[in-house]
Amino acid sequence: MTEDFRAPPELLRAQALANLSDNKIRIPVIGIRLGLDFIIGLIPGVGDFIMACVSMFIVRLAMKMGVPKSLIFSMLKNILIDFLLGLIPVVGDFFDLFYKSNEKNVRLMEMWWVSRKHQDIKKYSQEKLAAWEKTQN
Repeated sequence: MTEDFRAPPELLRAQALANLSDNKIRIPVIGIRLGLDFIIGLIPGVGDFIMACVSMFIVRLAMKMGVPKSLIFSMLKNILIDFLLGLIPVVGDFFDLFYKSNEKNVRLMEMWWVSRKHQDIKKYSQEKLAAWEKTQN
């Protein structure tokens, strides 16, 4: 039954992509984390488009997982905000440091997946606890 609690490969891949695009590099002293979204986003227009494509791949992974359309819509909204504000020179680059749409989208995926598995996890934990309690008597 433990296998049921492993994150699906689509979620693991989305987590890795979000980390790479939003948080991979930590700036020493000030502690701000940035990723390829910030670096590639410095290329006017083209960089933001490339990173929007990466973001859309994360949405595709969410769709493969079966994430509901309402969450897909929220994910697309996050990408649109990131893309449009990223197009503004200088302000958009600064915005990319703090508005991490891929990280937000992966958190939506994670919360949805955990909410679907919550009852199974709770039942499994109770069974394990009951089995352990029997060994203590």
